[in-house]
Amino acid sequence: MNEPDLKKEYETNPTAKEVIDFAMKLEGTIRSHGVHACGVVIAPDDLVKFMPLEVSAKGPLATQYPGPQVEELGLLKMDFLGLSNLSVIQQALRIIKKVHGKQIDMSKLPLDDDKVYELFRRGDTTGVFQFESPGMKRYLRELQPTAFDDLIAMNALYRPGPMQFIESFIKRKHGEEPITYLHPGLENSLKNTYGILIYQEQFMQASKEWCGFTGGQADTLRKAVGKKKVDLMNKMKPLFIEGAVKVGGATEEIAETFWSQLLDFANYCFNKSHAACYALVAYWTAYLKTYYPEAFMAALMTADMRWTERLAIEMTECKRMGIQVLGPDINESYADFATVGKSKTIRFGIAAIKGMGKALAEEVIDERDKNGKFKSVCDFAKRVSGAKFNKKSWESAIKTGCFDSFGDRSDLLYNLEKIQAYGNKMQKDVASGQTDLFGAMGAAAEIPEVEIVPAPTKYTDKEQLMWERDLMGLYISAHPLDKYETYFQEQCMPTTEIKPNLDGATVIVGGLITNVRSLVTKSGSKMAFVKIEDKVGEMEVIVFPKLYETIGAKLVQDAVIKVTGKVNATDRDGNKIDEAKVNAEEVVVVTDEELESYESTGATLKVPTKGVAQKKYGKSSASKTSGDSVKMGGGAPKKTTTFKTSESVVDAKPKKAQKMFVRILDPTDKDGLVKLKQICTQHPGLSEVILVIGPDKKAMRMPFRCEFEDAWVAELKDVFSEENVVVK
Repeated sequence: MNEPDLKKEYETNPTAKEVIDFAMKLEGTIRSHGVHACGVVIAPDDLVKFMPLEVSAKGPLATQYPGPQVEELGLLKMDFLGLSNLSVIQQALRIIKKVHGKQIDMSKLPLDDDKVYELFRRGDTTGVFQFESPGMKRYLRELQPTAFDDLIAMNALYRPGPMQFIESFIKRKHGEEPITYLHPGLENSLKNTYGILIYQEQFMQASKEWCGFTGGQADTLRKAVGKKKVDLMNKMKPLFIEGAVKVGGATEEIAETFWSQLLDFANYCFNKSHAACYALVAYWTAYLKTYYPEAFMAALMTADMRWTERLAIEMTECKRMGIQVLGPDINESYADFATVGKSKTIRFGIAAIKGMGKALAEEVIDERDKNGKFKSVCDFAKRVSGAKFNKKSWESAIKTGCFDSFGDRSDLLYNLEKIQAYGNKMQKDVASGQTDLFGAMGAAAEIPEVEIVPAPTKYTDKEQLMWERDLMGLYISAHPLDKYETYFQEQCMPTTEIKPNLDGATVIVGGLITNVRSLVTKSGSKMAFVKIEDKVGEMEVIVFPKLYETIGAKLVQDAVIKVTGKVNATDRDGNKIDEAKVNAEEVVVVTDEELESYESTGATLKVPTKGVAQKKYGKSSASKTSGDSVKMGGGAPKKTTTFKTSESVVDAKPKKAQKMFVRILDPTDKDGLVKLKQICTQHPGLSEVILVIGPDKKAMRMPFRCEFEDAWVAELKDVFSEENVVVK
């Protein structure tokens, strides 16, 4: 729009006038302020004398100038990176000194310990700094590192830009790919990384040896490449090309080629000194995990005690390592997670319990260390300040099992007021110096301890587990799905095995609902994203509107469900994503009654061996069948998918899926229906069972799927007659 038209629009259109007025006010203002994660500005005097300051949104005092302008003023900017892993190492060393009596100086550890490298080669790096992602573990198992330089290189390579060179680096290390150099003059600077340019220091070395640069020029080149300063790089280019030709003996074409590679390198360059420091911290954490696994894991869990997801991962890792993690105990636990002597056991830290806090936990530990272990709940109430250890603290401690050695949780909660009153009375008498008749005769004043009366109503095991989850973030003494273990092994596939490569395949998963997020679609209908967890992992299940209409009311937290559906590992544009989800086609709530009547079959349901070849659709097949305008990836052409069970291999053909129709002439035939359910649930699979009921032939899909075999289908035909059982 030209200026006259704009002026006319401004004068005649109130909305346009308002928009333009606001735009003029906003013009030139800063949208938002970013604060560097670890940048610290250092000046010879008060900073306010050199630049304007402000209180940032997160609290710290910050400059109002960006980093480059700060440096242009001549001030020093240093990055001081705070790593929780250093605190983990320090905590582990404290535990080692206390338990094993050993003082370890990490700076003096040899960097060629093969046992430590064996841990890296196995990919057992959960908790190891910078090396615990699934992708990194896979590359470590392929690389088979044998030296510290391998760790430095992997630390620098496992980043968005240089990841493309990881496979080549691994192949060159194992002699599976020839090591080549663009020019012989580059060999000296690139030979330690098999001819692959990885570090800033390498092109600095090449610029000095190959191009005749001085140290200052090499550092200027580093700044230009590292900071992506285009003007400075353009200024350095002719000097670099000229030096490579005159000093290195390269042709201008080769020099140009290397320079273009250097420009690409600017997108991901990493300095070796940085990678080496990270690799050293990684080596130290791996060393502690190798030689003192209990101390290391206890320290790691202490650092992550407020991060529930990390704690769950670390507890699973402890189980894999053969380390038992026990709940908190008032006579064994410390404020932090700690080992129980030299055993392969870790006790939950008291400070990790909501409502306790570090200061209160340490006061309890100080009293225990000073005057011995607590003999009973009344002894605890008498010795620990009731003003600080209040009713909320008592309830949290009882519900998480701190006092399990002194009584049942239900009974202790029922008698809590009397226990607190006893403790307050004893502490008040001691504070006032009051004695009774017996005290005047020389005997110590003492009030009989409270009798713990059994609670008239006991809390269920499930309720007590919910307490643990609410107050500690996870289940400790048991898991709500313990009693479902056999059922899920035989009827469902582990959530951890549902990978993105199975995109489009039909799977059956099950677990405990931990979160339900419902939303209203554009057409006004409701759908839900349901997070479930089994004993090995968790995943998200998408319930589209059509299915939500029938099952939505039952999708509540802590319900146990079994889900049949298709794996969805694409976004709404059809692009692959890293996390597999399941588009639900059928959801069944697993009731206690069904679990109690379930009989083990011994046949384990395995995951598909592969997914279904994909096409890109604007909507998934699930969203199409729902009749709603929700766009999801995951639509696929139909193709044979192979599923494995412990007894046989079954070819599931989505194009012609098998179904078994069972005609029930008498709907009141309870014995026949029970027999049908017993037989079908003993043969889990992916094929549907449909009842055809009464003379009206009303069809009803059964809440389970089977793997059809002639023997048991024949058994059903004996019950319902040949013509009433049809598989097609």
